[in-house]
Amino acid sequence: MTPPSVIVGMSGGVDSSVAALLLQRANVPLAGMFMQNWEEDDRSGPCRADADRKDALAVSSRLGIPLHMRNFAAEYWDSVFAHFLDEYRAGRTPNPDVLCNREIKFKTFLDHARALGAERIATGHYARVECFDGRWRLLRARDAAKDQSYFLHALTADALSATLFPVGELVKADVRALAREANLPTHAKKDSTGICFIGERDFRAFLGEYIPAQAGEIRTPEGATVGEHAGVFFYTLGQRDGLGIGGRADSSGEAWYVVGKDVPRNVLIAAQGNASGWLQSRRLLAHALTWIDGAAPAREFRCTAKTRYRQPDQACLVRVAGAACEVDFDEPQRAVTPGQSVVFYDGDVCLGGGVIQKSDAPFGGWHDADA
Repeated sequence: MTPPSVIVGMSGGVDSSVAALLLQRANVPLAGMFMQNWEEDDRSGPCRADADRKDALAVSSRLGIPLHMRNFAAEYWDSVFAHFLDEYRAGRTPNPDVLCNREIKFKTFLDHARALGAERIATGHYARVECFDGRWRLLRARDAAKDQSYFLHALTADALSATLFPVGELVKADVRALAREANLPTHAKKDSTGICFIGERDFRAFLGEYIPAQAGEIRTPEGATVGEHAGVFFYTLGQRDGLGIGGRADSSGEAWYVVGKDVPRNVLIAAQGNASGWLQSRRLLAHALTWIDGAAPAREFRCTAKTRYRQPDQACLVRVAGAACEVDFDEPQRAVTPGQSVVFYDGDVCLGGGVIQKSDAPFGGWHDADA
């Protein structure tokens, strides 16, 4: 049997289903692969992986292509989840999707696809890839509202050279229309949201299974105690929900937001007002840099950046020093969060990014002696 030239990562969702459909219509010899990255137990409720597997099987049957099954749960635990827990224990807020893409979907999956004789892989991510002047580039998707290049910024040029993003040229509405017209069983399936291994469970309950919670004080930046938190690891900068302290401490009535975490003392720091100055910063330091081109564009350059997925592009100056960089923004940034990714762009081209270490916000760690 002739091996497929492309293997599609089929998640059981509409985007990967249409990716396979488009490749089939282009007469590309292909197969699918369903990746299970998390071992669920009875406490998780209905098994999401089992339902997704059935949907992937139904789509592959509809298209008449073979579907390979692979369990990457051990690799996911070692490469992604262990890091996720370490970051939370340190008081940071990690982004597991970035590591999952780099280590599992575009490394482990790619290795298994090549072992089956495939030359390339394809996924349902909203992004584009091109070879320009002999170099591989990662581009934003045509659908700006669905673009996922932020989560793909840590991919290597080798991985990009072997990857296809068939839905990257489409908008979501057209993807669903194609699925519906082709009578794919996933055409109306709801998009998955949140972290895959948590699913519909309560985040605090899930994290508490791995990191014991210890209640502590919520204090204002001036040191006044205004409430009690359920465990400092459960909160992230800029968070409003779940503080349970209403409009205490003054008559403004403004909501409270997390502006800092003192992990050694188990203290959560909160202030009132969405635009609070305690959340603002103009500068950050990032480490663990990765560049699509293999190296930074220059030791110092201007570009735009995002410090969170849904953020509009922010103009900045980047100064690179080895595997770290300092980023100076033209305008103040709200809730720059250690552990999250800062991702750099030149127009539609994603240059790469890194992990935020600290910022010059009042509680951002910039001036800490041990930072």
